[in-house]
Amino acid sequence: MKKTIHVSNQGATLDTSRRNFLKLSGVGLAMAGFTLIGCDDDDIEIIENNQIFDLGSGDVGVLNYAYALEQLEADFYTKVVNNFYTGISSVEKEIFTDLYHHEVVHRDFFKAAISSATQNVLPTLDFQYPNVNFSDRNSVLATAKALEDTGVAAYNGAGKYITNAAYLVIAGKIVSVEARHASAIRNLINPGSADFSGDDVVDANGLDLAKEPKDVVTAAGGFIKTKFTWKERGIN
Repeated sequence: MKKTIHVSNQGATLDTSRRNFLKLSGVGLAMAGFTLIGCDDDDIEIIENNQIFDLGSGDVGVLNYAYALEQLEADFYTKVVNNFYTGISSVEKEIFTDLYHHEVVHRDFFKAAISSATQNVLPTLDFQYPNVNFSDRNSVLATAKALEDTGVAAYNGAGKYITNAAYLVIAGKIVSVEARHASAIRNLINPGSADFSGDDVVDANGLDLAKEPKDVVTAAGGFIKTKFTWKERGIN
């Protein structure tokens, strides 16, 4: 049965090598070889302007799902860097700028890759941030933490639905970058602590948490104004 989901401190520092890794880890994704194969028509949908837009099934559907998340993160960091919060340090500016560039690369990569193989491409989504104060450090960092942690768990949860090994490799590369984003944000919130790999994101087996799409939409849905359904992946 399918239902429609309406988704209409002080300055911290990071060492130079860590900042450089953040900067370099986004390089190369846009150039990665990525050829999509055919898709079916019955797994994922998006409702835009009261029209159901089918995102396709199988691997293409999963990639469109990832594209939605990357759109959200890119939109958030665009707002952050266009109006940095009061009192932001130079190190924090550098980190947020790096994260912004990474997420824009991820977003544009998915759009180009999917567009090269099909016309079934997720449209540009509309977002909202009703509880985020972009002028407040704590509000921005808390939101960034939630988005990055959710993004990592989303990739981990969606990996089992990918059937093409090449796509899985690409997803693995991107999620590794997202995990470094999450670690950097956690270090800004609580410098020098073990929060970068806290028990809330790493399980007893030493593995990152994984979340099903329905749980990811629940976590991120408040930011996304466009309406979603996913028929077979657990969003009901």
